[in-house]
Amino acid sequence: MSELPRTQALRCFIMVAREGTVSRAASLLHLTQPAVSLQLKGLEESTGLQLFNRTPGGFTLTEAGAALLPLAHKAVTAAQDFGTAASSLKQTQRRTLRVGTVLDPEFIRLGAFVRSLTTGSSQTEVFLRSGMSDDVVAQVGRAELDVGFYVAATPETGWSPVERSLDDGKIRLTPLASYIYRVIAPLEWSERVMGKDWQDLAGLPWLATPQRSAHRRLLDDIFRSFGPLPKRVGFTDREEQMIDFVESGVCLSLARDSVIERVVGSRKRNFVVADKVSLACDLSFACLASRRHEPLIAEALTAIQAVWNVKPDDAPPAHAAE
Repeated sequence: MSELPRTQALRCFIMVAREGTVSRAASLLHLTQPAVSLQLKGLEESTGLQLFNRTPGGFTLTEAGAALLPLAHKAVTAAQDFGTAASSLKQTQRRTLRVGTVLDPEFIRLGAFVRSLTTGSSQTEVFLRSGMSDDVVAQVGRAELDVGFYVAATPETGWSPVERSLDDGKIRLTPLASYIYRVIAPLEWSERVMGKDWQDLAGLPWLATPQRSAHRRLLDDIFRSFGPLPKRVGFTDREEQMIDFVESGVCLSLARDSVIERVVGSRKRNFVVADKVSLACDLSFACLASRRHEPLIAEALTAIQAVWNVKPDDAPPAHAAE
């Protein structure tokens, strides 16, 4: 005997031994009688043994058949256990995508992105870690995260759907949208900010944000060319609190257009928006260049591009959608 018999043949052997006829065994197995007879014939040929005595009254086990029947039961049970264990492992070993998030979930369309990955045939499990933009991309670079969102000033050449590189090409950035940061100031500081440029604003106090935040990096890149960095007063790592700090009358801050519009739509505005300066930024999706073709990351890139409707020939949106 060159190989183990098929489970189907063993099932037929067991059922015929129990029922005594091919017809009843075939009915219980939901097979045709010829199919059951063929399985028995093949099993006898592969073992080189006669397993049944065929009589007008039905089938009875031979001595060899009776000896092999308990082993057939064990083999079928083992096959069932194997299938159950494999199915269980398939469920427990679902693919997990580790995603670094920034800003607020609605702004980066996080819900739609997660839904696209966790529904359908792939059933990817998504692990989310919120953090500062620079921390997220650093963790992607160390493979502690698989993908993540990243904010940077729009290059001088303007917004482009073409992928860019970061960290000497180690990180690949897929631009998703362009949006605008405004400078907001206390309402009573209107004369100090209206008509002023970045150099003028460098002399005023600013709200501090975490060292690894996009806010801090963007402003430091602008102010560094004017000399000492501005004095920072107050601190927050939440965009919702930035307007509260500004309205308290102590500092300037950056604020996204969408955040400003949301505040204006819900209550009276107690701040002024500088009219001569703004900062265009890109929201991008980052992954390690060396991992971009891994199935899970390639699927994430496809999903995020579909959520943002980013195609190679797209024109830049005026603002990131809210």
